[in-house]
Amino acid sequence: MRLPDELKRNPEIDVPVAGIRGWKVGGPSGLVVFFEIAAGTVVPEHAHCFQWGFVIDGEIELTIGGQGRVYRRGDSYVVPDGVSHSARIDRGCLAMDYFSDPQRY
Repeated sequence: MRLPDELKRNPEIDVPVAGIRGWKVGGPSGLVVFFEIAAGTVVPEHAHCFQWGFVIDGEIELTIGGQGRVYRRGDSYVVPDGVSHSARIDRGCLAMDYFSDPQRY
């Protein structure tokens, strides 16, 4: 599972979790990141600004505010500002996420 090379011409972000790579496109009021997430990746619980995401391919198990759900290709999710969340990616995932803080990454 790979993102198109054209997207990877954007700046790559520094993600502190092994197995995740991302490329950002930003503006003054927000940031969009295209993620490649490897199978077996676990994202520890954390919180930050508002986040809206969309699964391009694969699947991701998200726990948002204590509620767990598996999101698959075509599904979208919302993480409200300041709400704790975590993720588990068993088979790999491509996702696009919008963050309300343009300085998130």
